[in-house]
Amino acid sequence: MKPRVVILLSIFGLLSICKTGQTQTVTIKYGQIPSSIQSVSSLPLYVAQKRGFFAREGLNLEIIPIEGGTGNMVAALDRGAVDITRTATPYLIQAALKGSEAVAIAGETATPIYSLIVQPDIRSFKDLKGKLLGLSLKVDTISISTRKLLALHGLRDGDYRVKELVGTPLRSKCLQGGECTGVPLGQPEDFIAIKQGYRRLGISNEAVPNFLFTVSAARRRWAEENKEAVVRYVRALASACRYLREPGNRDDIIKTVEEKTGSSAEIARQVLALYFDPDRGVFPKQAELDLQGLNQVIQFMAESGEVAAPLPKAERFVDLQFLRGAGIR
Repeated sequence: MKPRVVILLSIFGLLSICKTGQTQTVTIKYGQIPSSIQSVSSLPLYVAQKRGFFAREGLNLEIIPIEGGTGNMVAALDRGAVDITRTATPYLIQAALKGSEAVAIAGETATPIYSLIVQPDIRSFKDLKGKLLGLSLKVDTISISTRKLLALHGLRDGDYRVKELVGTPLRSKCLQGGECTGVPLGQPEDFIAIKQGYRRLGISNEAVPNFLFTVSAARRRWAEENKEAVVRYVRALASACRYLREPGNRDDIIKTVEEKTGSSAEIARQVLALYFDPDRGVFPKQAELDLQGLNQVIQFMAESGEVAAPLPKAERFVDLQFLRGAGIR
């Protein structure tokens, strides 16, 4: 065989090997409730998409809206409608205790900040006695942290009336319509309400400084069968969390908040200042799962009668192998 032919065949062989070794693009169906798709709490996901961290890992994330509130997220996972879902930890714990295969694989929101936003004529916590407050379901950490904030300021169950409203849009509507005297709101809805003349009485972190709120969850069996893809997903999410925390990226994050929420640059800047000046631990450092924070949620659920003794340990509801596979300890 002539030398030129040998060289050409060698080159073609190397190209074939390189092509075979390339990361194959994998589509992951990701479940999310519609009310959080435009929420600041989903910033790690937005950043991972916008900055190409998922694409870099060879992933195509297909967002699947799940109607009906957070309680339906794990159910969608169990029936195979999605591969990975965002869910609040109390609902994950409830489902797992009932036999679900769902398990947390990465952290998305560590300790959220909820503002207790009230009507303009409410000047203090004591003014809420006998008034109607719009909270989420009893098991939800939004409700738990708000009740603890009220208790911190002298208001116990029975001092106020409660209407259960799942989702920020419903609570905002109740406040704006005048039926609710106060509601807990996340960001940027709280800052928008304040600009409209409503008052902020306090923030949830005054009473609850640390817990684990939302996670990425998957079915154990599916995650095991798709371990490489799950590790790549975790790695992309971790990159987004690190990017969020870099001071030099603040202007880009402000633009992202504007794009996703429709809020102004001024409000976006206020939100990020609330989160990071000083750092209040709203987002994980690199998608890690805070087991101490998850144990705190279990304790909350026990206090509200949602979990019976002996209390399960946080380790029952997580699988840390994917974080470790992504180099996160």
